[in-house]
Amino acid sequence: MPSLWFETALLDEGWASDVRLTVLDGRIATIERAVPLSAEDEDHGVAIPGLCNVHSHAFQRGMAGLTENRGPLADDFWTWREWMYRFLDRMDPDDVQAIAAQAYAEMLQTGFTRVGEFHYLHHDPRGAPYSDLAEMAGRIVAAASDTGIGLTLLPVFYAHAGFGGAPPAPGQRRFINDLNRFEKLFDASRAALAPLADANLGIAPHSLRAVTPDELSRLLELFPSGPVHIHAAEQVREVEECLAWGGQRPVEWLLEHAHADERWCLIHATHLTNAEVERLAASRAVAGLCPVTEANLGDGIFPADAFLTIGGRFAVGTDSNVLIDPAQELRMLEYAQRLKARARNILASTSHASTGARLITGALAGGAQALGQGVFGLKVGAPADIVCLNPHHPSLYGRSRDALIDGWLFSGTPGLVTTVWRLGEKVVRHGRHCDAERIAARYRLTLDKLIAS
Repeated sequence: MPSLWFETALLDEGWASDVRLTVLDGRIATIERAVPLSAEDEDHGVAIPGLCNVHSHAFQRGMAGLTENRGPLADDFWTWREWMYRFLDRMDPDDVQAIAAQAYAEMLQTGFTRVGEFHYLHHDPRGAPYSDLAEMAGRIVAAASDTGIGLTLLPVFYAHAGFGGAPPAPGQRRFINDLNRFEKLFDASRAALAPLADANLGIAPHSLRAVTPDELSRLLELFPSGPVHIHAAEQVREVEECLAWGGQRPVEWLLEHAHADERWCLIHATHLTNAEVERLAASRAVAGLCPVTEANLGDGIFPADAFLTIGGRFAVGTDSNVLIDPAQELRMLEYAQRLKARARNILASTSHASTGARLITGALAGGAQALGQGVFGLKVGAPADIVCLNPHHPSLYGRSRDALIDGWLFSGTPGLVTTVWRLGEKVVRHGRHCDAERIAARYRLTLDKLIAS
């Protein structure tokens, strides 16, 4: 591929102007600074590293916007979940692949270059395993291959409907495995993942509602390396039920009994005491925040100011995929803090006076950790996962350095991301995925079937 030249780039050590990058075997081979544009260069604007989306349920992209009508009772996460169960009951493997491809194309178009797929839709609509246990995981892999996005696959272990090993509910039949079958599913998923460049594999015990302590302990013995993701403390009811079951709150229990550390990503972790904030930050685990979904479901507000102030690690995800855009996630994270505190620039710091710069810096590092990326960012040896922003867009024009990030996060609109490379391959041109029309056509056919049924 030709060398890439950028007016300005957010390199690992900070902003630089007139930057030339070369790529070899999908990784950044050389970086030159303060060099003029040459005839061999491909000329671009502002380069930033691609971001990690640490929490996605890809199939839920198909139901985005369909749950915004109020029911006879007050709506919350639990009523939304019942609607979601009805939606997924109709889906076959082809549907999952089509919807995931649409979601992944949209992620790339907005600046996500790797996704952590929290994958729990394993079985057929009757709850029976497919002849290939990893049939559905294979469709996620196919969607990632089709679009070019990086994939950290997180097969979900789900065995129970509630704390204390409660029997699963009918709506959960497509998720359920015992430990023996899950071990086989994991091995089959690893085989399905093998052809995909730089993909990796972790595990996702769904939540303390869905696994018993003995099952969680056994999972950690069976899979002693790689990312571990788990839903924790998303809703007040969940916290209350955990207290009634075990005398401790979910995050408190995980830190004390599961010894959550830097392998772990605690998804949501919304409802924390001050002591839990301190212990979670000290654990080096990542808080996987999904501010748009958390707002859409009415979950609550993560105590980000207190957590970041003491060095807590965070990343963002799109969860239900009701809206896919890293800028929107980071904007919502900051705005929720402003609404709560009735002040501005809450998540800026003395070392990062720019709110946007602090958010991007934290999300890049936390996302790479949570998805098992050892080397990341715009530096030699890192994957050539590059997002180009348009410096002539009204939200960026006349800005430089950190002000470019502030403009993207707080006033960005569609059209600001122009080009995206994944492992050095151009997957987005002129703001559109290179195969957007074909992917969208298949998605529309799938939705015609699912919504009409």
